[in-house]
Amino acid sequence: MSKSYEENGVLDHIAALSSAEDIFTYLLLPFDQSVLNVSRLHIMKRMGQYLSEANVDASDSDEAFLKARTALKQAYTDFVESTPGTEKVFKVFEDEAEKYARRFVGLDSLTVAAEEA
Repeated sequence: MSKSYEENGVLDHIAALSSAEDIFTYLLLPFDQSVLNVSRLHIMKRMGQYLSEANVDASDSDEAFLKARTALKQAYTDFVESTPGTEKVFKVFEDEAEKYARRFVGLDSLTVAAEEA
């Protein structure tokens, strides 16, 4: 593994990589290409969300590498066990869920109208 992250920082090095596959390889994580083909952008977006929660900037380079690796592994696992539509990582999915919720009328809220005689 290249130690260039020690000079440039792990996140800068990851940002310079050109594909999700390169990021998985750099972070020493195995992946199923079919999962990546379907959920690539969702996995990368979720990884970013996990990284923002992990406070990577306050970490030394080895700890930052491990946090980035953990974030990617967790994001990938989310989409191995679920689907992009279920996870709703992108705003478009959230917007559609809100529209559906507003349109949805539950059976328990329906009443029978009184018959006219």
